[in-house]
Amino acid sequence: MKASPVSAARPPLPGQAHSGPLDWRRLVEWLREDGVVTIEEARRTVARCSQAESVQHPLLRLARVAMQRASDGKPLDLDALTEWLATRAGLPYLRIDPLKVDVGKVADIMSAPYAERHHILPVQFVGGEVVVATAQPFVSDWVAEVERQSRRSVRRVLASPQDIQRYTAEFYALAKSVRAAQRAGGQGGAASFEQLVELGRSNKQLDANDQGVVQVVDWLWQYAFDQRASDIHLEPRREQGVIRFRIDGVLHPVYQLPIGVMNAMTARIKLLGRMDVMEKRRPQDGRIKTRNPRGEEIEMRLSTLPTAFGEKMVMRVFDPDTAVKDLDALGFSPHDAERWEALVRRPHGIVLVTGPTGSGKTTTLYSTLRRLATEEVNVSTVEDPIEMIEPSFNQTQVQPQLDFGFAEGLRALMRQDPDILMVGEIRDLATAEMAIQAALTGHLVFSTLHTNDAPSALTRLTELGVPSYLVGATLLGVLAQRLVRTLCPGCKQPDAAAERELLDEAVRPWKLSGDWRPYKPVGCVDCRMTGFMGRMGLYELLTVGEPFRQCIAGGATVQALRQQALADGMRPLRLAGALRVAEGLTTLEEVLTATPPID
Repeated sequence: MKASPVSAARPPLPGQAHSGPLDWRRLVEWLREDGVVTIEEARRTVARCSQAESVQHPLLRLARVAMQRASDGKPLDLDALTEWLATRAGLPYLRIDPLKVDVGKVADIMSAPYAERHHILPVQFVGGEVVVATAQPFVSDWVAEVERQSRRSVRRVLASPQDIQRYTAEFYALAKSVRAAQRAGGQGGAASFEQLVELGRSNKQLDANDQGVVQVVDWLWQYAFDQRASDIHLEPRREQGVIRFRIDGVLHPVYQLPIGVMNAMTARIKLLGRMDVMEKRRPQDGRIKTRNPRGEEIEMRLSTLPTAFGEKMVMRVFDPDTAVKDLDALGFSPHDAERWEALVRRPHGIVLVTGPTGSGKTTTLYSTLRRLATEEVNVSTVEDPIEMIEPSFNQTQVQPQLDFGFAEGLRALMRQDPDILMVGEIRDLATAEMAIQAALTGHLVFSTLHTNDAPSALTRLTELGVPSYLVGATLLGVLAQRLVRTLCPGCKQPDAAAERELLDEAVRPWKLSGDWRPYKPVGCVDCRMTGFMGRMGLYELLTVGEPFRQCIAGGATVQALRQQALADGMRPLRLAGALRVAEGLTTLEEVLTATPPID
């Protein structure tokens, strides 16, 4: 697995010769000598720390006191103290990123008792070298023994004692659970297209309720929630299983484990999701509700797929705060937020949300419907599948095996005295006709389409067979959207003038003025050196007024429809992205990758 970079080591400053464990009094003296704290602050710290003895690591003890930095008066936290000590000791500083540690190799280098006794943790494995994190930079008597046992050279880095303690417990507990699960089931696993018969091997299969498997699955979920993963992938390969997390739209390898253990994990999750554990030849869907470390309820949608090497599973994790986000949190500009709110408050008609898979359409719809679902109205949905359970909605799931699709679901909902309807997707003429019928009879209908931009939704409906006059009579507006990664606020830096010139070219035709301050990604420990943290939406809102209806009735081309939409106030997706770049929230590269060009 790919390892995270560590900063280059710097030679220790003169007069810093020291050996043995750290002492908090000596650390305070060094901080005073280096000018990190004032003489008065050093005296106050000694007085406060002398009041009670503690077995805590000296860095943790000083971090708890929260000494004030001499330069700016801000408190010195544990990370700042550790980074300072690394410079003082001449070692590279490393903030441990668990996603970049090959957990499977940690237990091969040293045992858990040995790591705990010396307060060290292997974190990177490159060729014949092992990088070991320590919180005691002047204690190195363990290095020779580790090099002899592992047959690798050791390179030391300094890390927070709190991180070392936490990840030592987590990594070794996981390795123990995987080994226990593997011993329980041997090498058994589901048959693949390349199944090899090995004589003399045990055919015992892992049980989904085996304690080791239960612990590994529990770790997987808690780990995913902690890392802000939106999707968890369990992927069987020829030799082993691979776990990957999607974070901010990008997949990250997390762990590799024996294929038999992964099959048992898949069976365990299917069991909890009320899926058919024995059925491995066809895709299945399920859902699980659990809690994250903060005690909030989390919903996960499960999907399995038979592959060449076994059953692949993807778990989509839904943020419990999604349905209550306001328009600003979703990424709406004030210009589009005001127009969208006016649109969804209309008494009847059709509102469409378009974009590719994974562009945030469901999030926008749920957030909007959640605000509309008051005690005075009946909000009903028909979905495939139900993404998130929302108590304020009446939600129905389509069941193709029972000939209950979107059209049939809408037809049934029409007899349920609805005010607002949401159909998951308009895929065919029958569904489109039922949606139009609902709008004509006084209902507000929300749905989604897969189109590149807002004007293309009009041609998509006519291609399905909907007459133009019905489209013009019922359609209120179309919202096209994309998701882009947002810059990490902790490390972004102002960009060069060349990008500002490109921004000026993008916004000049719309006569928009402002003090554009584009930024570029840099990378820090908080964003895992990616330069990005989180995602936001870009929106293109087309509203249907009388001039636009005349264009529809006249059979106008997509280009003509787009020109009329621009005249009516629509801002293209790329312009919406350029404005977010100008505000320093994302980059031009992200916007150009995610949005279609402006014709």
